[in-house]
Amino acid sequence: MKDLLVLILGWIPSLFRSRASLEAEILALRHQVLVLQRTSRRLQISPGDRVFCSWVSRFWPDWRRTLVFVQPETVIAWRLRKFHEHWVKLSRGPKPGRPRVPAEIRELIRRVSTANPLWGSPRIQGELGKVGIDVSKSTVERYMVRRTRPRSQGWMTFLRNHFKDMVSIDFFTVPTARFKVLLFLVVLVHFRRKVVHFNVTEHPTAEWTARQIVEAFPWDEAPKFLLRDRHATYGETFRNRVRRMGIEEILSAPRSPWQNPYVERLIGCVR
Repeated sequence: MKDLLVLILGWIPSLFRSRASLEAEILALRHQVLVLQRTSRRLQISPGDRVFCSWVSRFWPDWRRTLVFVQPETVIAWRLRKFHEHWVKLSRGPKPGRPRVPAEIRELIRRVSTANPLWGSPRIQGELGKVGIDVSKSTVERYMVRRTRPRSQGWMTFLRNHFKDMVSIDFFTVPTARFKVLLFLVVLVHFRRKVVHFNVTEHPTAEWTARQIVEAFPWDEAPKFLLRDRHATYGETFRNRVRRMGIEEILSAPRSPWQNPYVERLIGCVR
């Protein structure tokens, strides 16, 4: 009697519902009946059942009221999972990367580069384009034959070979207690970071600087390379004196103290 009363009370609101809503409810209930009929012991929900429940929940507002064997949260989880799988499949797209270059084109690039050792990758790319083979410059560089060359001397090897023959000179200012500015000259040997000569003056000239180089290095101990900046103090007299001593000058670029690092580091420590 109680079940009959619940059925009648549930039927009364259906008198005021639309026909589409009633048909959607009947369809959802019939589907659940079919699921229960094919179940022997344990409830078996196929992927098609999940798709149907997700579709009904998307287009029918009162879908929660007709559910019997699952919770509404379960149906929402099915929808989110299907949405995630759909966009993951779309985002994968085709296989990433460039298509593989055919073996015939790879072999042709090798033959052309071998037969023409002076051709670079842009020339080979242009010649292949003339016969209708469209390849990129990076592809040509990847498959062209590399020619082995004798290994040249590296920068560190050069420094090790000439370390004992290099010296640096530089000026830096020293203010006095009477507000005068003196110029301090320092001569540094690279090999042992040793200061071989220093002097101070108020008015440096090319003659004075040339005399300091003579005092720093006797004629039989002159270095091979002298690293300095482009200060105006190193005038014609200084350059002639250094040239006669057999020293080759290496000039740093304008406003580039990092190119003379050893003596700049020493000046920083002094300051």
